[in-house]
Amino acid sequence: MTTNTGMTVIGVVTSATAGSVSGAILLYGIGRVFNVKKLEKIIIRFGHILKLKVSDIEKANSWFTRYGYKAIFFCRMVPLIRSLISIPAGMASMKFSLFVLYTTAGTLIWNIILVSAGAALGESWGEILGFMDVYSNITYGILGLGFVIFSGLWFLKRKPNLKA
Repeated sequence: MTTNTGMTVIGVVTSATAGSVSGAILLYGIGRVFNVKKLEKIIIRFGHILKLKVSDIEKANSWFTRYGYKAIFFCRMVPLIRSLISIPAGMASMKFSLFVLYTTAGTLIWNIILVSAGAALGESWGEILGFMDVYSNITYGILGLGFVIFSGLWFLKRKPNLKA
């Protein structure tokens, strides 16, 4: 769009970043409303259906607390995850100002890369879409494989010992 309209790279990056950060803040707020304590109450009541325990939530919260800010920054550059990472940040009561800082930094870098690549490719912007499709598919494949491995290990860990 920067090659065919009056839009500038700086204007597009600024607008895209502002929109993304606004959405992230909204999702962070949802995470704050649906906090860990409320989730634990739900797990206590219905966890047996999903085979979840409160300790599973505590482990996940501990992991996010340990890697939270790095996760926020780097996940802003991963399709699909880039939006969803805001919810656990809110649930973990991550310090809001740092959440916004890391969200803005990661989103800004990602938008600069995408918009600059689009501007550089100009009329052949379809090529970047093809690249992004490949990048997205690889990311989804890795996430899917990770989920399958995690699920398999989880089920094997919980499988009763069949010793005679």
